[in-house]
Amino acid sequence: MSSAPFATPAPTSSVTFAPHPELAGVALLTLSNPGKLNAVSVAMWQRLREIFDGLAEREPALRCVVVRGEGGCFVSGGDIEEFPAFRFDAARLRHFHEQVVGPALDAMYRCDVPLVAQIERACVGGGLEIACQCDLRIAGASSRFGAPIARLGFPMAPDELAGVARVAGLATAAEILLEARLLDAPTAAQRGLVHRVVADDAVAAEAEATARRIAAGAPRAARLNKRTLRRVAAQFHFSEAERAELAAYAGGPDHREGITAFIEKRPPQFTGQ
Repeated sequence: MSSAPFATPAPTSSVTFAPHPELAGVALLTLSNPGKLNAVSVAMWQRLREIFDGLAEREPALRCVVVRGEGGCFVSGGDIEEFPAFRFDAARLRHFHEQVVGPALDAMYRCDVPLVAQIERACVGGGLEIACQCDLRIAGASSRFGAPIARLGFPMAPDELAGVARVAGLATAAEILLEARLLDAPTAAQRGLVHRVVADDAVAAEAEATARRIAAGAPRAARLNKRTLRRVAAQFHFSEAERAELAAYAGGPDHREGITAFIEKRPPQFTGQ
């Protein structure tokens, strides 16, 4: 499927990519969706893919990218107000996950430039998926991690779940998905989901220090290490039949109810359908 209708993107949502003003060889990628805790819009997913596809080849001098959210918050999830335009039809749903979100995350994962996630406050849903594509994750003490999409009536898409499980492990992935549980920063560190937890007002400085240490090393060695790590990591594969089966919930009442209830700011009433 080459295209699918999506809701008009929030005009203020954006993903910006710029050189660090003080650190040579380091870039800052900033996700922004004001008023929505930087929830990722369709346009933002598409921009992430544009930036990371071929980034290492386009920028041979680039040694590290710090991935962060605007305004002291990482990412609160997907932009749910866009969901009714495409989530309730299986073909459109699959297009969103397999041709928009999945390729954006895969472009991040396969980028040979080291990525550092600067995690403040919310790292939820799509934010968790983005963070799990980064090589190192630095978190503030008050940050929270999870994917409470069970409350919205839908599961995590298979490719996205594979990326989270690769970092968090199957046991933690099961816990946050089945219980819709948010993990605090110390628990996330204990589970290996983040590398370091620092005071909230020190996250940016620690992410910068991490980028500085990476940039001081041999860039070719760093890129080769990333390629080797990808080969070592477990791979998850899904057949076409499995993908179709996993997307069949699209038109179900509970899926529609969960998203509608969120938008209408009321508790969902699930029926098991």
